[in-house]
Amino acid sequence: MRAIVGRTAAAVAAGALALTLAACGAQDSGAGDVVGQGFVSGDGSVQQWTPEERQEPVTVEGTTFEGDEVTTADWRGDVVVLNTWYAGCAPCRAEAPDLVELATERADEGVRLLGINTEDDAGTGLAFQRTFEVPYPSIEDRSGQVVARLSGVVPLQAVPSTVVLDAEGRVAARVIGQVAGSTLDAIVDDVLAEDAA
Repeated sequence: MRAIVGRTAAAVAAGALALTLAACGAQDSGAGDVVGQGFVSGDGSVQQWTPEERQEPVTVEGTTFEGDEVTTADWRGDVVVLNTWYAGCAPCRAEAPDLVELATERADEGVRLLGINTEDDAGTGLAFQRTFEVPYPSIEDRSGQVVARLSGVVPLQAVPSTVVLDAEGRVAARVIGQVAGSTLDAIVDDVLAEDAA
């Protein structure tokens, strides 16, 4: 009985710590230190913000592995899904098929995806994209500048993490860790429905 109570107390304490980390800013959470440290475990927790709760629009821009410049400012009016990843990250590989399916199946609905790669050189990143037949671009961000700018708006404590921007470019949702395809579909449905309302 004592062992069960001990495990329950430990689980409650761990849950409280996770909530504390999710609620604090990038400086407090250590989110700015994620880049360069490799995979940091995320629990798949989801946070969504109503339109009234959202902050100013976010613009993510950089150079893709193919050498093209890309900016989410060009995608205003669309729902944009940002995903941090790198090739050696097992959860990133596990969620890749769901992200590819979302990009393929929902493009006609005004859904765009953009990867943000924090670790890989162009050769490694492009090999990953070929392996998983990734149809959307990824920004090379080994310097951590893109993630750092985004972390100032929404803490990203893990790689992978996924952020959904609404049609105005505001952060509508965040998933820390591997995202399930069904969860991401539901989030995208919610954000698309806002424009239809």
